[in-house]
Amino acid sequence: MRSEELNWGSTRAQALVAAGDVGGLIRWARRERGWRQADLGNAAGYSASAVSRLETGQRRAGDLDVVRVFADVLLVPAGVLAAVLRVMPPARNTVAIHADRHSDTEEDPLKRRSLLRAAAAGVTVPTPVLTAFDESLALLPEPTVAPTPARLAEQFRRARALFNTGAHKHLFQVLPDLLATAHACAQRGEPATYARVAACYDLATEALSKIGRHSASRLTADRSNTFSGLSGSPLAAAASARAFSIVLRHEGRLDTARRITLHAASSVEATGLTTDPEAAMFAQMLCTVAYAAAQADDRDLALESIRDAERAASLLPEASGGPQQTFRVTPASVALYKVGVLWALGDSGAAVHAGSRIQPGRLPTAERRGRLHTDMARAWWQWGKPEQTALALLAAHREAPSEIHDRAGIRSIVTALAERHPRTTGVRELTVLAGRL
Repeated sequence: MRSEELNWGSTRAQALVAAGDVGGLIRWARRERGWRQADLGNAAGYSASAVSRLETGQRRAGDLDVVRVFADVLLVPAGVLAAVLRVMPPARNTVAIHADRHSDTEEDPLKRRSLLRAAAAGVTVPTPVLTAFDESLALLPEPTVAPTPARLAEQFRRARALFNTGAHKHLFQVLPDLLATAHACAQRGEPATYARVAACYDLATEALSKIGRHSASRLTADRSNTFSGLSGSPLAAAASARAFSIVLRHEGRLDTARRITLHAASSVEATGLTTDPEAAMFAQMLCTVAYAAAQADDRDLALESIRDAERAASLLPEASGGPQQTFRVTPASVALYKVGVLWALGDSGAAVHAGSRIQPGRLPTAERRGRLHTDMARAWWQWGKPEQTALALLAAHREAPSEIHDRAGIRSIVTALAERHPRTTGVRELTVLAGRL
């Protein structure tokens, strides 16, 4: 929807402007567009609780940049935003008085727009690849080789390795054959094979959610749930619940996501946690519970769950996890979740502190190391620190470029940096890198 499609001259909008109600204006524009708080948060790279905090007037120091990001996403006209903030709109396309003072407005407007378009460019997975994958969900192809459990395990290992390195294009190229092999193997009717099929769909769900293909991720999550139920394995069911919670959070169904993950964690705990895979899955589910609770603004549950996850992970051997789990459970991986939890709760300073204590080398995959840097970037951005944000995003790009290219929330931060802070250290380099598909 374009900005002119909203009636900024309506009685309600003008009343909010006249009252200087910034949060109320953001809330009005969001609702007029039919968005939930989670929708706006996802588009802007913030949590739903951050949206709620601003809309209810609980502003903090440094929130002006956050307001501007939300306004950008909602296409609030500059004049309307300036009026509600009670500031004069900045002059545009003016010439600096002194030749030795170079203002941001002196930059070539065409170049500026080009950089912004590049930063906002789409994912690195070509449309034909995604179309072929969507078609495979509707009508699975025949497996390219004779389907056997050993072949399925090897295909899954390779696909997960592609996810771990952020090779999303190649991942979506191999997923159709992986799922075809999985379904063919499922005809044997063996519980262990059903669990493996569910894991394949969990991997697809997480990858689809990462690149913003939420309608397809709902389908893959539902199929995972079906096969994990057939397997009878509480670990497979918990893994499916974890993937499903990601889908629910993107749909804005935060309370449902929290309840599902809590139930799954309880089911895993009921196993007695007598094996390392059970204990690792329990720690992983506690992390998921914590993040779902933080997104739902349940601070007590979020902090309690992440503390319990830290304790559980500290008792595990290095690189713990079962064959169906999509990442290894270690103290460092739990610490990474803690950064996201604190960010989702709006505790940007605490998130930065927690993230600065993590040694990237302790995270086993490029995807996780890239995620550490993007989580740090989100926290710095939430704190109103553009230079640190840009440097963290550059570090993420070095580890896993797909973490910048393929996540809509991160791309929106890059775009906002290019627009609001074009001369800040690292921003120009970041914008150019983000445009290289």
